[in-house]
Amino acid sequence: MEGNPRDLNVLQKVIQIKFKNKRYLRQAMTHKSFANENRSKVVKDNERLEFLGDAVLNLVISDIIFKQFADYPEGELAKTRAVVVSAPTLARTAKRLELGQYLFLGKGEEMTGGRDRDSILADAFEALIGAIYLDRGLKEVARFIKKYLTEEIEMVDSGEYIQDYKTILQEEIQKRSNTRPLYRVIHEEGPDHDKRFTVQVEYKNLVIGTGIGKNKKEAQQKAAANAIAKLEEEKLL
Repeated sequence: MEGNPRDLNVLQKVIQIKFKNKRYLRQAMTHKSFANENRSKVVKDNERLEFLGDAVLNLVISDIIFKQFADYPEGELAKTRAVVVSAPTLARTAKRLELGQYLFLGKGEEMTGGRDRDSILADAFEALIGAIYLDRGLKEVARFIKKYLTEEIEMVDSGEYIQDYKTILQEEIQKRSNTRPLYRVIHEEGPDHDKRFTVQVEYKNLVIGTGIGKNKKEAQQKAAANAIAKLEEEKLL
């Protein structure tokens, strides 16, 4: 892209939103590493906006999928939302917008490839949502979210993102503890050319999900998806 990679006027043109208060946009693109290196200038990082953006994103996506998938039970809605708002999905969307080029990073993060790091990009995308919400309101931020995530919702519905369920479950669990989910094959049946594996996923010695697949990997993904739905239904996620 031509021009200064930190030219936020260019970013406004890319997302087709003109901020009334550009300080929100600047803060959304400011990583904590940059703020830490510029404390004397009272620079604010994007973590608070990320917190707000996460809540707004969950609300808007919940509204979209509730209306779009009228026949889905709560568990299916929960799984769909979990994938759409997951870090891998948000990072992928941030890369489409080339958000990494607009980030204010500390020297260390810059040198170690922070502009391309999925966790930083996903956080920046959520912070951008928070900034748009504060500056332009719910209607405008909902339009922005629909524009960039509707395709992701459709791909999740088609089953193309099944590989993300294990990542999402691990992310959600690690927000609460350092414990990782454990997957166990509890049953297998059928001839070698047509096997069926049953896998349980455990967390803190409790079975939280079960899945059946043609191979262990598929069964693990289905077990993770089942666990996400159960944990959402029980309000544990």
